[in-house]
Amino acid sequence: MVVVGASCAGISLAMATRDLGSERPIVLVGDEPDLPYHRPPLSKAFLAGKAEESTLALRPESLLASLGIEIVAGTAVTAIDRTARRVITADGRRIAYDHLALTTGSRARTLAIAGTADNVLTLRTLADARRLRAAAATCREVVIVGGGFVGLEVAATLAVAGAAVTVVETEQRLLKRAVSPAVSDAVMRLHHRHGVGLRLGARVTAIDRAGDRARAVRLDDGSVLPCDLVVVGIGAVANDELAAAAGLPCRDGVLVDPEGRTADPHIVAAGDCARHPSRFADGRLVRLESVQNATDQARAAAAVLHGLPQPYDKVPWFWSDQYDVKIQIAGLVDEPDTSVLRGNAEDGRFSVFHFRAGRLIGAESLGRPGDHLFARRCLGEHLAVTPALLADAGTDLAALATAARAAAAAPSRTS
Repeated sequence: MVVVGASCAGISLAMATRDLGSERPIVLVGDEPDLPYHRPPLSKAFLAGKAEESTLALRPESLLASLGIEIVAGTAVTAIDRTARRVITADGRRIAYDHLALTTGSRARTLAIAGTADNVLTLRTLADARRLRAAAATCREVVIVGGGFVGLEVAATLAVAGAAVTVVETEQRLLKRAVSPAVSDAVMRLHHRHGVGLRLGARVTAIDRAGDRARAVRLDDGSVLPCDLVVVGIGAVANDELAAAAGLPCRDGVLVDPEGRTADPHIVAAGDCARHPSRFADGRLVRLESVQNATDQARAAAAVLHGLPQPYDKVPWFWSDQYDVKIQIAGLVDEPDTSVLRGNAEDGRFSVFHFRAGRLIGAESLGRPGDHLFARRCLGEHLAVTPALLADAGTDLAALATAARAAAAAPSRTS
């Protein structure tokens, strides 16, 4: 088996294959020179200098070797020959496969007008993080382009380190595509308290340079933001070009069925690069960028290759650490018709539970991990809870989950 993409999904798929008892040879090919590593710390502990590279490895190299998982690092797969069932790498290797797994992940979206200034950076890979960490050590004025999770995590880390940080976001609120207005407002207040400037509804029109370095960012309202570092965090693009060139259907991600199969029965895809149907989106195709999805979807794809297909049906969940606040999301918060708040939004410790047609579809929690776990349990076990019960501050969520589970297990009565 060949796995293309030495990512979280790639290593999870290889490990799951071994856990299922398969002894087939596994070759994991990655275009980065580094062994598979954890990405979440890159914008937080690693950037802050509180974690070193030695702590980032997803699995020790010695363990992978003992399991017969061969790592081919530092070379990209440039083509898939589906007829001959082999992949071709940039350094000229031809590696045969009986089954192929695509776990190619995604890459940072770039800002076209940024050009090639030395101090205009993105953050996606460990190499990106090394450059950003080195630049952050001497920067004083930072402009973050993009008010998404990565941009805000970098903003928090650099603000705590003492930099003057301004976030520029084209939307009228932070995290608009990911969270509800209540959470956006809380995150805005959180960053304001730490001195981060927020320019919402603003667009970057130009970047002034002195030689090879950016010196100021110009906005569409005519304002100019001096800077010695610009970090672009405007989303990610699926690495699906390899699959598309091989004739596999793609649409901002490799299209897969509920078990992770592509249009080719010998090829699966998982993680950030895959777009799959989800019951949490009413069956629509979604592409999720999270550790949870990369891990769980990879396991499902491994099961398919082992002849044990099961629809991928895990509850999507996400998290973001900003300052001392953990933001957690369970489910997919998409067009709810009812939302219920528990806790106190003003102090930044609260949860918002979202319903559509009386059914819980997702929840967002800030500093309330118990609420997050409750939501994941309800979504995963199809437990019926009502907005009225969650709106009651006196409702014990653990007891409510127990009662809902008992009700779900009770035999139905017919008249």
